[in-house]
Amino acid sequence: MTAALTLAEYALSLQYDALPAAVRERAAAVLADAVGVAAHGASLPWSATIREYAAACGGDGPCAVFGTGLRLPAPMAALANGAAAHAFELDSLIQPSVGVHPGATVAPAAVAVAQQSGASGREMLAALVAGCEVACRIGAASHHSSEKLGFHAPGLTGVFGAAVAAGRLFGLDAPALAHALGIAGSLCSGVIEFSQSGGMVKRLHPGRAAEGGVLAASLARRGYTGPARILEGRHGYLQVYCRDGSPELLTAGLGTDWHTLRATIKRYACHITAQVPVAAVLALRARHGFAIADVAGMVIQGSAKMVRQHDIAEPADLAMAQYSVPFCAALATRADLADPAAFSERSLADPEVRALCRRVELRRAEGGPDAGLACRVALTLRSGAVLEAELDGFPGMPQQPLDDAALAAKFATLAAHAPEPLPAGLLDALRAVHRQDDMSRLRFA
Repeated sequence: MTAALTLAEYALSLQYDALPAAVRERAAAVLADAVGVAAHGASLPWSATIREYAAACGGDGPCAVFGTGLRLPAPMAALANGAAAHAFELDSLIQPSVGVHPGATVAPAAVAVAQQSGASGREMLAALVAGCEVACRIGAASHHSSEKLGFHAPGLTGVFGAAVAAGRLFGLDAPALAHALGIAGSLCSGVIEFSQSGGMVKRLHPGRAAEGGVLAASLARRGYTGPARILEGRHGYLQVYCRDGSPELLTAGLGTDWHTLRATIKRYACHITAQVPVAAVLALRARHGFAIADVAGMVIQGSAKMVRQHDIAEPADLAMAQYSVPFCAALATRADLADPAAFSERSLADPEVRALCRRVELRRAEGGPDAGLACRVALTLRSGAVLEAELDGFPGMPQQPLDDAALAAKFATLAAHAPEPLPAGLLDALRAVHRQDDMSRLRFA
């Protein structure tokens, strides 16, 4: 038994009715959030470029591109929706982090194949959970070390999760699904040089993962094969894409430990590492009423990863700005970051924000972990007063889940930016997607 075959058998064993209710509810929340985030993302120019490419290559198909009237074949719809979901740093992820973004990788593949095959909402949700559980175990086994080597983790883990979701919906048996995972291992892609040199490419990585998962499952469906030991083998995932991997974690806790329950819905349109600093600054601002002009500087203590990858004092473009903890913290002294419109070319060029960004110092918390979200913010006012806040999470994490009203407010804000209006009642339909007899009938614009 290889790890891929064990995971394939597990993924196929999951049935909607047997899933814990909390897992089903969390998966539905991930789906609804992904659609709202992608509908907003579809309005952005870098998403339009990918959508134009997908339409040119794919032609007409049965699968919706969220927030638009476009319908494409499954691989191209997965590409367009995955890229749009990650277009503005608003898509869901897992905490503690394992390098998985289920809303931008697994969900677009699951919806696209479900619409192409006419699967039910229950079948689609079970496939989403299966893909999330497999992707998270692969990420956990790598100890989220891929990014230390320069890889962008969601572009790696996402293709495995998307392959599982697509393979289930295609009706693959366990050996074929294991081959889909083997094929997926050759479709991993994405490096984090964007954090240093800029560019639009960060948004492409989850879209390519979603598309790659559909491709891997489609090929396996036709008898194409992949390496049996793609995960634990000598030149497999744990040897190539990470350091000091733990093969035993690939299959740990199957059926008892639900990674889907750790899905986290972002509140602010910035990288996960900036979410807690932003929440801390906003809390201090609400408590003390200062303005950006009152702030002399800031010290933020957090994880080694925060310091290593997100200390960007001079972001060259908006993607880098959303990836930069100093920029996001500086912007939080001026803007309401619950509105994604706060991140704009105007704010990127704002001289006061840029100047304060250069006065934000990141430090690794003494004795703190290599990764993690907890941080301490010490904000110094020009009066000499020092304001401090220490947080270990933000609204949207499993420990602080957004309630239905907050989720609905986020969805409405995002839907307002979609290129074409979303159908009335779509959010309710997504929350109750298990009642859909045929996903091809669900309209997304």
